[in-house]
Amino acid sequence: MALIVPGIPVARRGVRLRFSNGRWFSRIVIGAAGLAVLVAIVAPLVAPDSVTSSDIANALHGPSAQHWFGTDDQGRDVLWRVVAGSRASLLSALLVVAAYSVIGGVVAAIAALGGRFLDEIFMRFTDAVMAIPTIVFALGFAAALGPGLHSAIIALSITAWPVTARLLRTEIQQTMTRPYVEGARVLGVGRTRLLFRHVLPNSLDALLVKWGADVGSTVLVISGLSFIGVGPQPPSPEWGAMVNEGAGYIGSAWWMAVFPGIAIAFVAVVFALLADVVQERLAAGRS
Repeated sequence: MALIVPGIPVARRGVRLRFSNGRWFSRIVIGAAGLAVLVAIVAPLVAPDSVTSSDIANALHGPSAQHWFGTDDQGRDVLWRVVAGSRASLLSALLVVAAYSVIGGVVAAIAALGGRFLDEIFMRFTDAVMAIPTIVFALGFAAALGPGLHSAIIALSITAWPVTARLLRTEIQQTMTRPYVEGARVLGVGRTRLLFRHVLPNSLDALLVKWGADVGSTVLVISGLSFIGVGPQPPSPEWGAMVNEGAGYIGSAWWMAVFPGIAIAFVAVVFALLADVVQERLAAGRS
């Protein structure tokens, strides 16, 4: 039974309670995402050289006070390899999202503002690119350029932009019909200035939510490509490659695969939740 306090409407008190809990949850999610990015940026500066050098005498030691995450089959500290691997996994995902957002943004702007003829050409080209499976494209780049992180980044950037282009094109077309845009056009605002000062800044709400979710999903894809050998090559640390290396020791040295797997799951979940937080904040700002 709900407790009714005289003078305080029940509905208002409930909204306030949910907002308070949501605010703390948002801070935790934003803090966790920021911490993950900070670790990925700082990792190359603080990680010891031992993350890539072998020390067979210390191979396959379990988690302990000296090695919190244990050591792998080459005697390397798994904790430091997980920390160092955040650069290849998380920063690469951020780079991929930034790259395909630029490509998708250019295509969307041309399609939305270039007239019906250009819109048809660019959207049909977008549909053709969307039909290419990402994994097949990445394997093709690996065959042409050699397996490595650069092949995975290029493949994902080239195959992931069509969804962004379609979404942003729709947002731009809807924004162009709003009264303040029509008013700016009547006042003689140029097409380029109208696009960058009025249309694009007010068309990015949906993309902000998509970016948050895409970072986590891109980490999963990069890790998956590394798992099958298309990503960074040993001894460079990368979470998917580390899971692959530890899969053969899952019965005797479970920590080799479990801790990198936890890192992948943590980043994927945190950035998926970040997308929800951004969506809620944008909805609250519009209401």
